[in-house]
Amino acid sequence: MRKRKRTPSFGGRILKKVAGFSDGSGRLSRKAQAALSLELKKDFRLKDVLKIVGIPESSYHYHIKMMKRDNPDQELEERIQSIFDEHNGNYGYRRIQLELRNEKRKVNHKKVQRLMKKLGLKADNFFGKSRKYSSYKGTVGTVAKNRINRRFHTSVCYQKLTTDITEFKCLEGLKLYLNPIMDMFNGEILSYGISMRPTLNLALEPLEEALEIVKNSKYRTTVHSDQGWHYQHKKWVKTLKKNKVFQSMSRKGNCIDNSPMENFFGLLKQEMYHGNELCSYENLKKKIEEYINYYNNKRIKQKLGGMNPVQYRLHTNQLTA
Repeated sequence: MRKRKRTPSFGGRILKKVAGFSDGSGRLSRKAQAALSLELKKDFRLKDVLKIVGIPESSYHYHIKMMKRDNPDQELEERIQSIFDEHNGNYGYRRIQLELRNEKRKVNHKKVQRLMKKLGLKADNFFGKSRKYSSYKGTVGTVAKNRINRRFHTSVCYQKLTTDITEFKCLEGLKLYLNPIMDMFNGEILSYGISMRPTLNLALEPLEEALEIVKNSKYRTTVHSDQGWHYQHKKWVKTLKKNKVFQSMSRKGNCIDNSPMENFFGLLKQEMYHGNELCSYENLKKKIEEYINYYNNKRIKQKLGGMNPVQYRLHTNQLTA
């Protein structure tokens, strides 16, 4: 188990916390010391916490045991708090309930909602405005028909893929462009490109990477996009034809025709971009890479039965093997 590291702010954190646990005299009872230690244990090693707070380990465990007896939901509350923190405040009560269910804890979603309210936990629903990037330059190449036609559902992986480009602002007036390729089966991001400029390679490189992943698919793959110039380009069209992949395009100016990708962009920006200070291009690139890894491998979805995208794909493939 990875040990938590002490930081220079350790003592300062305790002084700030003491005020909330004090009875007004500036002194802490043993029970308050135990409660304070329990709170600090989330970020620091218990051994260090007990030494600084000044409570013997035996007294700490005794008072924690008594608190749990007084509050039978204490362990559950601690786990709810932990899940909420692990996901940076982005999980509401329904997904926390699914996470608990995955841990074999049978808890009604209404109880989770009640305990979250008691703990003052509310999912961050900050929605910021950002300029939508448009790569449309008219008919400059091949405009494919809308094969998907909003039929986003599929019961097999790698059959229907979708892609698009979005932009982010960075410090020093720079911009970052992201082009992911998503499997509509489970919402998994199969590949992506990140660049300072929306070049053709921003779209082509992740396409080639995704096609390598789906080359042994049981069904013929369709790649959907808008009518941006990248996707009309002869190299894009040629790459799809060479790999015997169908091309599909949304109708002009109709973002609903590609709502799976639009939804992903909205989620990505809500959970790791909007509400945060602008950062450097390299820092933002790293954050996006980390988020996509988190999204694929850890972030559970209700429509996937409480599983994350990769877990759902592996589970489904196992059932159909």
